[in-house]
Amino acid sequence: MGGFKYELHAHTSEGSRCATIPAAEMVQFYKDRGYTGICITDHFLNGNTTVPRDLGWAERIELYCHSYECARQHGEKIGLDVFFGWEYGYMGSDFLTFGLDKTWLLNHPDLLEMSVNDYFDLVRREGAFVVHAHPFREAVYIKMIRLFPRQVDGVEVVNANRKDFENDRAGEYAAHYNLLPVAASDNHRGLQKRLAGIRLQHRAKDLGEIIGAIKAGEAELFTDYLPDYQPPPATV
Repeated sequence: MGGFKYELHAHTSEGSRCATIPAAEMVQFYKDRGYTGICITDHFLNGNTTVPRDLGWAERIELYCHSYECARQHGEKIGLDVFFGWEYGYMGSDFLTFGLDKTWLLNHPDLLEMSVNDYFDLVRREGAFVVHAHPFREAVYIKMIRLFPRQVDGVEVVNANRKDFENDRAGEYAAHYNLLPVAASDNHRGLQKRLAGIRLQHRAKDLGEIIGAIKAGEAELFTDYLPDYQPPPATV
């Protein structure tokens, strides 16, 4: 199929403790599979980040943004557009935040001292687009499923690394509350069984144009199954 494919949820080993692939390799991975762009959304400073917690705010933000900057630099070399976002965590719930930048983060050293609702109010007032990532994810460390239908703009209704049951519930949630549907991979390692993303009919000049297409209903959600994926060997 034609169009321009974008990944909206990807992690790097430089920024996320749970990721196993460096930023440049992640960018190359998507370029090799015909994608036009990728959003680097490493876990933020209140999540599973590689950034030490005992540093000053400015130093922490510089370290946090390093993974995106490495990805963007490689993207410029090979012709893949790389965009910036972050995955804000709250008690096992995660929220992709798009549309704000490093300078904005540097200017808000009290960000982690806010309640989750104050965080939503602030970033959205400042122009951010907030997507609830994998809202029905189940894991041993998640004590309950939390939904914030009045505080987010969109919902990840397809997450390539979640069960179909969880994605189906996310789709129902988005439909009932009239929230914008988004598809993404939540990629931590590069090659995996499937990818998911959005497809546009034109190349976006920036992240704002991608968000605008989602808001206008012009972004097609898709899933890619990777024929070269091999599942890891079973453990005894």
